[in-house]
Amino acid sequence: MLEIHDIHKSFGPLEVLKGIDLRVDQGDVVALIGPSGSGKTTLLRCANFLERADSGTLLFDGERFDLAHVSRRDVARLRKKTAFVFQNYDLFLNKTALQNVMEGLVTARKIPRAQAEEIARRALQKVGMLDRADHYPSQLSGGQQQRTAIARAIAAGPEIIYFDEPTSALDPELTGEVLAVMRQLAEEGMTMLVVTHEMGFAKHVSSQVVFLEDGAVVEAAPSKEFFEHPRQERTQAFLRTVSQGHGVPPTNEKEHLP
Repeated sequence: MLEIHDIHKSFGPLEVLKGIDLRVDQGDVVALIGPSGSGKTTLLRCANFLERADSGTLLFDGERFDLAHVSRRDVARLRKKTAFVFQNYDLFLNKTALQNVMEGLVTARKIPRAQAEEIARRALQKVGMLDRADHYPSQLSGGQQQRTAIARAIAAGPEIIYFDEPTSALDPELTGEVLAVMRQLAEEGMTMLVVTHEMGFAKHVSSQVVFLEDGAVVEAAPSKEFFEHPRQERTQAFLRTVSQGHGVPPTNEKEHLP
């Protein structure tokens, strides 16, 4: 459903993405992992046009787009098929959880308000937030805010959801709340591309893992194969480091998973 070919992106003299290829099939949960500064978030943002790539192509639902020269009309059309969950929640502080979920449905998709409210309430119920529908972000924990952000994403009925380190700002207990929702979505067949430092999620929930470093793909494989039989020496070293809890959560951090 989604293929990215030879994507490049630089910020001034710093080359952040160096010709990455990536494929996500319908129903896949692809985890993007790697050290900080490896280009994971930039890749995700370029895929959803929050950043404009310098070059590369995107194939989505059989249509091919030039990432450097895609039109605003095509960007708007593609974004209606996708959703993005940010690490800092990105909620409107002056709107309730329900209003946050409704906002894009009413303003961007022109859905009648009554219908939008019905869709929003169903989405909040799915993430366990319906009883907090009338609460403002300041009245919600970080995990509740992120679950509201996920409700906003799924309310739009996307074909794929991009997650940018959705648990990085949360403590372990709240992290578990969010990962439980993501695991439920995965079990329901939602296609997801997830930048994460949660090795438990990558190992036990994702279907594929892509390991990035220095703007390039070091190794990509089905999750079980990636963790049990890594081929590249650099991958093996990375997994040894995370298994000791240095820099990112341990690979066996199952307590974050329901």
